[in-house]
Amino acid sequence: MKKIMIFMSAALLLSSCGLYNKYERPEVDAKGLVRDTVSLTDTLAVQDTASFGNLPWRSVFTDPQLQTLIQQGLDNNPDLLNAALNVHMVTEALKVAKLAFLPSVAVSPQGTLASFDGAAATKSYTLPVSASWNLDLFGNLLSAKRSAQMQLLATKDYQTVVKCNIISGIANLYYTLLMLDRQVEIVTDMEQLTKETWEKMQFMHNNRIGYRSTAVQSAEAAYYQVQTQKIDLQRQIREMENSLSLLIGQPGQTIARSTFANQSLPSEFSTGVGIQMLANRADVHANEMALAQCFYDVETARSRFYPNITVTGTAAFTNNNGMVNPGKWLLSAVGSLVQPIFQHGQIVAGLKVAKDKYEQAFNTWQNSVYKAGNEVSNALSSYNAYTDKTVLDAKRVTVLKQNVEDTKKLMESSSNTTYLEVISAQSNLLNAEINEVSDQFSRMQAVVNLYQALGGGAK
Repeated sequence: MKKIMIFMSAALLLSSCGLYNKYERPEVDAKGLVRDTVSLTDTLAVQDTASFGNLPWRSVFTDPQLQTLIQQGLDNNPDLLNAALNVHMVTEALKVAKLAFLPSVAVSPQGTLASFDGAAATKSYTLPVSASWNLDLFGNLLSAKRSAQMQLLATKDYQTVVKCNIISGIANLYYTLLMLDRQVEIVTDMEQLTKETWEKMQFMHNNRIGYRSTAVQSAEAAYYQVQTQKIDLQRQIREMENSLSLLIGQPGQTIARSTFANQSLPSEFSTGVGIQMLANRADVHANEMALAQCFYDVETARSRFYPNITVTGTAAFTNNNGMVNPGKWLLSAVGSLVQPIFQHGQIVAGLKVAKDKYEQAFNTWQNSVYKAGNEVSNALSSYNAYTDKTVLDAKRVTVLKQNVEDTKKLMESSSNTTYLEVISAQSNLLNAEINEVSDQFSRMQAVVNLYQALGGGAK
């Protein structure tokens, strides 16, 4: 009998060897993942394996006040704190999956006091200790444990995603505040300039030098329009401060910050090649871990076609219903094998569903790779476009500043220049300076977005 059991066990083990497979990354399409902003072939020409996303965030965002805000966000942001708690909960679930390999032990003491027809009472007691061990010969528990391990990795990836989003979000809001501060400075200067123009036209009108009341009214209206722009910018600053305060886990308050002109961000970028480029993308890695988890779920579904073998042992100290006193030890061991035969198609359906979920997870992972490549492409394209625009913006502002000066001189020395030319020149200059700052901010934002798209902030 012993030899037969050994033979049967060996045969079953050989037939189930496929249940112990480990997850291996399937082929994923990563060709031409990032479009080259220069090459006509749309193939990224970069051949290095280093990545801008590998830089620690302190090396990218060097402003000390911004660094303080980022660190405060990493310490206090509730979403990041909750992500850490999620990791802790999944870690505990993994411990449960590992403990499933150990026997379960139970103690259930019992005592009985019985008397029949007024006879002397019979006292009996039993102190049993039982242990049950599920032999994982067909990988059921192993697959469940590996699936839990993949879930833990995916949860840690989510924590990294939240961290990366917080760093990028704080940086973007901080640079937005600096941009708005600079625009307020520009509008304040223009406010003074339009006020001077209004006063000069009022003086000329009062002294009958050639300007009519309509010119004075238009200059006054232009002055008020600039003031409304200033009020709107100040409102936006307050809103940005509130948003940034919430992101770093504090009530809305004034944010200490530097100036727009003092910012320095990297201007040389390397992205790496192929799938290596996205090695730091925690969301892409999380989707792959979800794929691996589905792989092990398929293995678990397959293992349900095989027997469930359980060994149970019991040791009890008992007086055998009062007949033996003091008590004696009673030992027993039972082995059971349950082989599913007909379960209304549930096992077959479970395997098919697990395979379908695996296919869905693969599609999600593949799409996340494409999405990440698009985000990198867009960030690179934005950086290059806004770099070119800022060069043209600077030239335009220089020309319009000269235009304002020349128009003012003509207004003071000749009646050939109309009030509309003066107001138009000032309005054009204001818009050009505002746009220049906006384009400079967009270039800074493209750097932040590229860092995020490459999975930065993981360190």
